[in-house]
Amino acid sequence: MCGFAGFLSPSGAGDERLIEAMTDCLRHRGPDASGAWVDTQAGVGLGHCRLSIVDTSPAGHQPMKAGSGRYVLVFNGEIYNHLDLRAKLEGEGRAPDWRGHSDTETLVAGFDAWGIAKTVSHAIGMFAFAVWDRQERKLTLARDRMGEKPLYYGWQGQGVDRTFLFGSELRALQAHPSCEAAIDRGAVVQFMRYGHVSGEQAIYCGLQRLAPGCLAEISLNHPNAVVRPYWSAVEAAQQPKTEASPKETVDALDTLLQDAVAKQMLADVPLGAFLSGGIDSSLIVALMAAQSKQPVQTFAIGFREPRYNEAQFAARVAAHLGTQHTELYVEDADLRDVVPMLPDIYDEPFADASQIPTFLVSKLAKANVGVALSGDGGDELFCGYDRYRQGAALMRRLEAVPAALRGTMAAMIQALPARVWDQALAPLRKVQTGKEPNGQWMHRMADYGASASTDVLHQKLVSRWRSPEDLVLEEREPQGFLSGLAPQRRGESDAERMMLLDQITYLPDGILTKVDRAAMQVSLETRAPLLDHRVVEFAGRLPMSMKLHNNKSKWALRRVLYRYVPVELIERPKMGFEVPVGIWLRGPLRDWAEDLLQPHRLRDSDLLNVELVRRTWREHLSGRFNWGLPLWNVLMFLSWQRTAMRPS
Repeated sequence: MCGFAGFLSPSGAGDERLIEAMTDCLRHRGPDASGAWVDTQAGVGLGHCRLSIVDTSPAGHQPMKAGSGRYVLVFNGEIYNHLDLRAKLEGEGRAPDWRGHSDTETLVAGFDAWGIAKTVSHAIGMFAFAVWDRQERKLTLARDRMGEKPLYYGWQGQGVDRTFLFGSELRALQAHPSCEAAIDRGAVVQFMRYGHVSGEQAIYCGLQRLAPGCLAEISLNHPNAVVRPYWSAVEAAQQPKTEASPKETVDALDTLLQDAVAKQMLADVPLGAFLSGGIDSSLIVALMAAQSKQPVQTFAIGFREPRYNEAQFAARVAAHLGTQHTELYVEDADLRDVVPMLPDIYDEPFADASQIPTFLVSKLAKANVGVALSGDGGDELFCGYDRYRQGAALMRRLEAVPAALRGTMAAMIQALPARVWDQALAPLRKVQTGKEPNGQWMHRMADYGASASTDVLHQKLVSRWRSPEDLVLEEREPQGFLSGLAPQRRGESDAERMMLLDQITYLPDGILTKVDRAAMQVSLETRAPLLDHRVVEFAGRLPMSMKLHNNKSKWALRRVLYRYVPVELIERPKMGFEVPVGIWLRGPLRDWAEDLLQPHRLRDSDLLNVELVRRTWREHLSGRFNWGLPLWNVLMFLSWQRTAMRPS
């Protein structure tokens, strides 16, 4: 795991000092070594900072040249099957004289032997890289299939200063004098809806993210990036379904997951795992324990609010598997310490409140290990979120009601004030700690009921602000996978459709961004065996009955897990990695939030509807509504904006 940055300049401007300034911004991603390579005649520069995980010797130093001298590579991530690729190169008689045993060296040797695209198609891993072809004077950027590793790029500057910039985080691009860093107001609208900037957009005009599973080629003769997919999550999800028996399926999944975990346990530094006690993380730890000669080191985060606390479940699983278990409970002081750090940690506006415990568990793990495996991806691939089941059931009911009548019924429900519904439903429905009051819940359900399609319902389910254009002044929401550019539907069920949409949006843009930035801030490498693309493709072939069975989610994963962990340690209502953000904003984080939401600060932002924000804040503090999640979006943006505008 590392960080890299670079430029391609028509004027040839730039030297090693400029590259070093860009990569210095990424030192948290790679504190162990750094390097730079510049060809002023070609106008290209590459910089790298290294977190040494596989082959910690100087033989793994980057930028790395191919044996032929043709390619120069900077690489972030891990190629889990690189030893298999080495064996393949050797079997074909195309291996170089190996200098060391790093996966970077394997990758660049593959470029020499097979070319870039074919090498990437052979690779199993998580990665982003930039490689300069000295022969064709062409830059190629690449990102892994599921979007575990980040990569930003774009042209910045005017006239002779116009430069193509790229790197692992936006802060590295901003260190280049050509970077203008003008906020894209459309991206702010999108952020307010989802809590993250989505798709290929970035928060700054003229910059974007390379889409997962894609290669991009750029040269000074052809300056417009040509982006080509080499793998598609949509195609993986829309495959024909298997006709294998349940036992055959579970056996095959067990074998595949054992191999995926074994490959991801390859490291030259201590290794552990995050453990929540849920299905996904428990399965990963169980498979690690089955293949490890030493007790696996596991790490968990707990909350003092019982409804949100899973630490006791993690401890029971850890005891059964015999792991060396460490847990940390989040205290008010932790919140006050971490929250001001979030803009620097995430670099771009990001507003999933579980970013706080994710950072804390990463910090806890880093004190003991250099690599931590996680269960990320299980929900999106195996139907883990309740919204898939509940959303599909709602759509079945809605299909029996004419669309016009749905809207009328929703309007009638929403016409009654929330306080009326609060009173009417009080004897019938108990409000759980930290959840929205009944009236607010009823209005939300009515909005869902007005949905004209599964795609519309799904967007509402994942939206924090339902009408973000009301919040961001004088701006329209750009199109994306969830707003006008969704992939064509090819017979998948409603639940499968929502899972697919999450796989190409929420997973890379939300979950994986959250984990990458939090872990990289403390120089911890994280790995997600369930996102091995072979597992993703396997999940795509499973019929829905092997994901959701008798109203139980993740059926196939559960069947594998119960071979290693007793069912009674796992079977309980799903909690998810929720945090009590609404409670925090009325308690330990109230003063911090009030400071950011002062009317003069909102006006200084020059982007947001001051009255709408202030009204939402007052309603939240009153306790009559729980607007914790939408307010978190606003607060994280304002906190980021204040940091981004700070003089360097």
